[in-house]
Amino acid sequence: MRDLEKLGVLHTGTTTVGVVCTDGVIFVTDTRVTMGYFVAHKYGRKVYKIADHMGMTIAGTAAHGQNVVEVLRANASLYALQHGRPMPIAAAARLAANILFGQRLVPLALQAIIGGMDESGPRLYALDPFGSVTEEKLFSTGSGSPIAYGILETEFKEQLQVEDALPLSVKAVNSAMKRDIGSGDSFDVAIVSKEGYRELSEEEKQSVLAKIS
Repeated sequence: MRDLEKLGVLHTGTTTVGVVCTDGVIFVTDTRVTMGYFVAHKYGRKVYKIADHMGMTIAGTAAHGQNVVEVLRANASLYALQHGRPMPIAAAARLAANILFGQRLVPLALQAIIGGMDESGPRLYALDPFGSVTEEKLFSTGSGSPIAYGILETEFKEQLQVEDALPLSVKAVNSAMKRDIGSGDSFDVAIVSKEGYRELSEEEKQSVLAKIS
C-alpha cells in the first residue's frame, strides 16, 4: 500500500469528469498540476485528443499519462489506415488496459477516462492503474472525485443531451476545485460528437460557468 502511495497511484491531485450524453461525450478537467503539496503548474493539460472521434483524460503522473496518449494516438491512426474506419472506443480502452496491465508489477501512476463516438454511439470507459477497464455512463478520477461525484450522482439523468449535461459536468469539477487542495486554478472542457472532437474556448467556458454560478 505504501509503495503505491509513493508512486502516486492512490493520491492523484486532480479532478477529471467524463459523461455520456445521447449525442456525444463530455470531458471536464481542472488544470492544477501538483507535486505533493507543491503546485508545479497552474494550467496543465489533462484532456487529450486521441483521434477526431475520441478523447482521453489523465490523472496521476503526467509523464505516464502522456506516454499512453501517444501510444493510443499512433494505434488509432494505424487502425484507420488499415481498416478504413475509425478505431472503436472499446478497442482503444482495451489497448490502454493492456498497457497498464503489462506494467502491473511496477504500476503506471495513471487513472484514465477514454470516450468518444463510434458506430455503436457514445461510449465511455474508465481504467485503473492495474489495467481494469469498465464501461460507464459517468466517471470521475483524482483527489477531487468524491466531491465531483456528490454533484454528478445527485443531478445526473440518463438520456441528457450535451447542451443539458455540460453545465452539470462543469459544476462537478468547479465544486471540486473549491474544496480539494489538489484541484484548481482553471478548467478545460472537451466535447466529442458526430462533428468530431472539440475543446471549448475560454469565452465558451466562462459562459457555461456563469450559468452555474
